[in-house]
Amino acid sequence: MKYKIAVVEDNKISSDKLIEYLNRYNKEHDVDFEINTFFDGDEITFDYEAKYDIIFLDIEMKRQDGMKTARKIRELDQDVIIIFITNMSQYAIHGYAVDAMSFLLKPVPYFAFSQELEKSIKRIKSNQDGYIIVPSDKGLIKVNTKEIIFIESVKHQLFIYTTDEEYVIRDTMKQMESDLAQYNFYRCHSGYLVNLLWVKKIVKDEVIVGDYTLKISRPRKKEFIETFMTYIGEKK
Repeated sequence: MKYKIAVVEDNKISSDKLIEYLNRYNKEHDVDFEINTFFDGDEITFDYEAKYDIIFLDIEMKRQDGMKTARKIRELDQDVIIIFITNMSQYAIHGYAVDAMSFLLKPVPYFAFSQELEKSIKRIKSNQDGYIIVPSDKGLIKVNTKEIIFIESVKHQLFIYTTDEEYVIRDTMKQMESDLAQYNFYRCHSGYLVNLLWVKKIVKDEVIVGDYTLKISRPRKKEFIETFMTYIGEKK
């Protein structure tokens, strides 16, 4: 797996040092990184894409400080690991508001950096859920597959019903079914792709998914029930 890293640091010397540490960690542990650098907070939040695994974020920057940057990122991405870089330890208390993983104090020693990086990678591995990227009025948002209850196809649009929001995208059900098959999604009907995690009950020709009741088509009923029963057996 290649981990996507963002380094947001307005001091080029500090930025280069973090990149040097990442390359050193790569050689020592054979872990691949794809690194993007930004020299102020507004650079990463402008047209932000929820594609990063870890963000190393300086707190004191000229145009947009790290705290404001982190708050904007959290509006679009709840999963990315944020590690603050600062020379002022009193900022640590504010990190809880944006779910920061940790703080590294400048000048950052390699040992402390490698320890935090290792901890972050372990966290990513232990929480490896799938996700899809969907457009919203705030930009592109990363949606965890576990939060998706079901997807409905209407003409050339897909309606994605999650625990918190409803999204509408232009895509095909066939493509979405392929993308989500590994995360226990299955069609109960040509127009419905169901997350088996949210199935509460199957009654005759209907399935209760979360707070929704959906039709099960006759041609898909046998396979859908068998797939669900297999899923239940694997979860025990």
